Amino acid sequence: MNPSREQDKKELQRVSALSDEDLVKEIIELKESVYYGILYDRYADKIYNRCLRFIPVREEAQDLTHDLFIKLYYRLKQFRGQSSFSTWLYSFTYNFCLNHLNRKHKIKQEKEQELTDKLQNETEEIDDNEIFALKAEKLKVALDRVGDKEKLILLMKYQDEFSVKEISESLQLGESAVKMRINRAKKRVLEEYKNLGH
Repeated sequence: MNPSREQDKKELQRVSALSDEDLVKEIIELKESVYYGILYDRYADKIYNRCLRFIPVREEAQDLTHDLFIKLYYRLKQFRGQSSFSTWLYSFTYNFCLNHLNRKHKIKQEKEQELTDKLQNETEEIDDNEIFALKAEKLKVALDRVGDKEKLILLMKYQDEFSVKEISESLQLGESAVKMRINRAKKRVLEEYKNLGH
């Protein structure tokens, strides 16, 4: 066996066994595309499935996944290790999908000040139990009927179990604005759910 090939194989095995966080450090330091390929293999399917939730066209979701990984390569330096890499990557993915949807639908980002003003006018808070009591099939239909932003924030909170703080950091909004958005999204889902009938 070629000694250099054997060495390459051992090096690849070593890198493949690294944690996400250590792998990211080596990618940043060595700029080795093979190492990035390992990271891609670990997360490509998961990221594709997340993209597919917001862009329910397979080809478009695949293109978005590829674009995301290209952008991610240049943004890895922003990972500071304050959370696990997977949490950071999912936040990155949500932002990437949201920006894509904003461009696609020409939706302007709502200013935090406007959200805060609305928060003062919304006093009635929807109990989580009302959401949990909904039947799964009808809930999916109701979710599909609400806007992209409402769907996004509810999936972050209930499916991926992000805290208000994590959502706040991901969407670059204040925590009060996040709470208001979650409450407003829950109201919309309940309205759509009730409109579906029995």
